[in-house]
Amino acid sequence: MFQQNMFDSHNFLLDLSHKTSENEMDLIRDDEFESKSGADTTELAPSGDDQDPNKRPKKKQYHRHTQHQIQELEAFFKECPHPDDKQRKELGKRLGLEPLQIKFWFQNKRTQMKAHQERHENTQLRNENEKLRAENIRYKEALTTATCPNCGGPATIGEMSFDEQHLRIENARLREEIDRISGIAAKYVGKPMLNYAQLPSPIPPTRSLDLGVASFGHQLGEMYNAGDLLRSISGSTDADKPMIIELAVAAMEEFIRLAETREPLWIQSSENSAEILSEEEYARTFPRGVGPKSLRLTSEASRESAVVIMNHINLVEILMDVNQWTSFFAGLVSKATTLEVLSTGVAGNYNGALQVMTAEFQVPSPLVPTRENYFVRYCKQHADGTWAVVDVSLDNLRPTSIVSRCRRRPSGCLIQELPNGYSKVTWIEHVEVDDRAVNSIYRPLVNSGLAFGAKRWVATLDRQCERLASVMANNIPTGDVITSPEGRKSMLKLAERMVMSFCAGVGASTAHTWTTLSGSGADDVRVMTRKSIDDPGRPPGIVLSAATSFWLPVPTKRVFDFLRNENSRNEWDILSNGGLVQEMAHIANGRDSGNSVSLLRVNSGNSSQNNMLILQESCTDSTGSYVIYAPVDIAAMNVVLSGGDPDYVALLPSGFAILPDGSTTTHGVGINPETNAAGGSLLTVAFQILVDSVPTAKLSLGSVATVNSLIKCTVERIKASIVCESA
Repeated sequence: MFQQNMFDSHNFLLDLSHKTSENEMDLIRDDEFESKSGADTTELAPSGDDQDPNKRPKKKQYHRHTQHQIQELEAFFKECPHPDDKQRKELGKRLGLEPLQIKFWFQNKRTQMKAHQERHENTQLRNENEKLRAENIRYKEALTTATCPNCGGPATIGEMSFDEQHLRIENARLREEIDRISGIAAKYVGKPMLNYAQLPSPIPPTRSLDLGVASFGHQLGEMYNAGDLLRSISGSTDADKPMIIELAVAAMEEFIRLAETREPLWIQSSENSAEILSEEEYARTFPRGVGPKSLRLTSEASRESAVVIMNHINLVEILMDVNQWTSFFAGLVSKATTLEVLSTGVAGNYNGALQVMTAEFQVPSPLVPTRENYFVRYCKQHADGTWAVVDVSLDNLRPTSIVSRCRRRPSGCLIQELPNGYSKVTWIEHVEVDDRAVNSIYRPLVNSGLAFGAKRWVATLDRQCERLASVMANNIPTGDVITSPEGRKSMLKLAERMVMSFCAGVGASTAHTWTTLSGSGADDVRVMTRKSIDDPGRPPGIVLSAATSFWLPVPTKRVFDFLRNENSRNEWDILSNGGLVQEMAHIANGRDSGNSVSLLRVNSGNSSQNNMLILQESCTDSTGSYVIYAPVDIAAMNVVLSGGDPDYVALLPSGFAILPDGSTTTHGVGINPETNAAGGSLLTVAFQILVDSVPTAKLSLGSVATVNSLIKCTVERIKASIVCESA
């Protein structure tokens, strides 16, 4: 089968080169004809009365352009190869030529340029043809000298083991893949890439990554911090691009093997049924890997699979578009940037796309430092309906003065098409990280893999796919408040922006500087300020964000149900002032009843707070939950409910992030190894308050004291209400 494919490729290139040659000759003939007719002048033929039938007609006389005219025409062609009528007249007047002569000259010149370009492409096709012919001959010689693995004698294809045949075919496919990627690199570096056709064949299974990293694996030394790179790196140099491409191909190969291999490489965890990578087996399977392992970093590796309600093509597009990827995983990705696109892919899709990126991954709490990475993302289609998107850190390209706290080994997502618009995803997260700065109450969660591991990525993906399906649905009946599908979509879009704003302001991103207020312990209140100017989605002025995280001896589900229930809101919400909270509208956006968007009305004794509306979104999955809300103006909300643009509704979201403490299985209660107490939930409470308006905005001590008192009082009410209820 492989030989037939090689012969087919050979015949295709021969046919293409013959066709190109024929087209080229046609263009040359046309070129000669137009040169004589356009660049020269002819004598007029005599009229019918003056013609002598015994005389042969005179041959046309040609007058060549002068050297000066040709130089002027060449100079003008460089600036404008397609002059209009006015330009032709002016040029002809200056050079003493007719506009028609100018027109023919430019037509001839364009034809000559096209013929020259096609001759160059034809030469490239011939070289590629010779390369394929040589490779075909080499493979036939290798197959004729194959030996039987049992007796050592000569063997035919039919006598070789299935695994050996598969390895030979796979090896040839990988060579073709690297040749194609190398061709992309040649456009940037201006010189030929390493000739992989001369590498020894076949390659043993335990050295699959050597193909991609043998030429530069020794160059991968110490790693450097991506935090400063997020601000300083503008892109890779031309000399780095071949190395990036080779590393991406090697990472893709390792990722596919990690995604398809079972035990003993992957071990089932007894604590939370997650798949954990065996470090010993990994070292044996990938003896060289993608660069050496740093002794000061600890390894984290996990794998998770699920079926999600989204088409595989749409999933690939979300992962390869940095803006969609950031908003889709807002609780995980605090910020991300595409620094450079080395390849946009082929055939109008992302097959073969290469992007150099930076990203910052977070947990919704100021107590857990973010993980920053500088990496290349590579997308490849492996078969019909099967795609893979893989990331790998570019540590060797970092400045030598910066030290890294996180390195991303081959990680990513394998996507397989299923019927009815569903997809099966297999997610792998494999990193080396220094997490000593993580607060003690969050360390069990981080160590369990529920903070940054594959399980959290897949759970977030599944929940967001359900939410997107709810947004796109048009057959859901509307209610008394939401009277149209357009109003429903506008309300969901407004809630999505509210959630993204909350997640962006609650983590320990390097974009923020948190200040700890007076106090001691993990539940200190931390504050930061952000200036809002010309942002239609946020009130203008100084926005004060305050957050605190603490542990509760209550399961996450019970905390989530308590906080999202409008009937228990007056027990903890100081702003409701003990008033009755009524749900006016409800939109379900997931299988779990806790995934919903609500519009609440607060009726209190205070006339200034009467008829205040609150937009709230609650969402939950096996790795965490959110309850996020924001006061909204009644007039603005009426515009949204009628299907208007929600982007101009100003929001200052507040809310809660509820995570398991990592000491137990999902929704269970056990013993927290750090606190030696009953396990439960990690709760982050966050508020955003506008303290003054621009341009006289000043952050006063009174504003800080007010928000500190507000958040402390809310925490005390929550602890008193939910702990007593649980008891």
